[in-house]
Amino acid sequence: MKTKHITLVFMLLGLFLSLAPVPAPAQGTYVTDSLQSTILGETRYFAVYLPKSYEAEPAREYPVLYLLHGGGGCWKDWAQTGNVVSIANQLMAARDSREMIIVMPDAGTTLMTYFNGDTWNFEDHFFDEFMPLVETRYRIRKEKGARAVAGLSMGGQGSVMYACHRPDVFSVVYAMSAYLYPSPISMYNTEDPVHKEIRKRVADNDAVQYIQNLTEEQARALRSIVWLIDCGDDDFTYKANVEFSLAMKEKKIPLQVRIYDGTHSWAYWRASLRKALVFISANVTGW
Repeated sequence: MKTKHITLVFMLLGLFLSLAPVPAPAQGTYVTDSLQSTILGETRYFAVYLPKSYEAEPAREYPVLYLLHGGGGCWKDWAQTGNVVSIANQLMAARDSREMIIVMPDAGTTLMTYFNGDTWNFEDHFFDEFMPLVETRYRIRKEKGARAVAGLSMGGQGSVMYACHRPDVFSVVYAMSAYLYPSPISMYNTEDPVHKEIRKRVADNDAVQYIQNLTEEQARALRSIVWLIDCGDDDFTYKANVEFSLAMKEKKIPLQVRIYDGTHSWAYWRASLRKALVFISANVTGW
């Protein structure tokens, strides 16, 4: 009888433990912020993901990922559709990704572009206003080795070309389904003057041509960056991404290439974001 009683106690204990709630992943904080841009002449909004330890360790500085949205989107996309908060929480709680700050700017208001033109010089805004403000307002390590840039589609081109234009700023690039030059499948293939301006800026920043035309000195600077392109095998940007990888190889710039089953879709980019955070964790410094 005593043996049966002990057995029953252990059975009940096992049942209690099985019903106990599973600890939730470490919770980071999603912040909506803004700045008044002199260059663009308007208020610009952006979002920031702060890791769980941010409030508890007020003296600590963090590496940063600048995460760029795609065409037709805005600064809210990565949170609302890309699940950046839950993905970052899960990976950081499991220690598959180290803690970092993730900054999501807006290139989708007024004119859909990450680049400069005759007017509306977004790239100047990004480097001269946006980054200095963000890296002062939040505890970000202000050094090349602690900065990464990533993005999808239009943001993939932005990621690649920002690193090409400023190899002194970023140490890691992770481009997802990067829209690297004008495509006949683009949503902007109309005669609307705004769409024509967007296409012109994409063409002016053709990433494949840029790499092909590099001098040896320029190529040497890009070898200081860890590069990865990630594209679906059924994505309309596949050809451009392959051409970019071949151009990089021709210039002897190390580049990692990941081709997976997939299309130009949020299902693909959510999966890519998981891979990106792990990859960036392994290649930036400043922990």
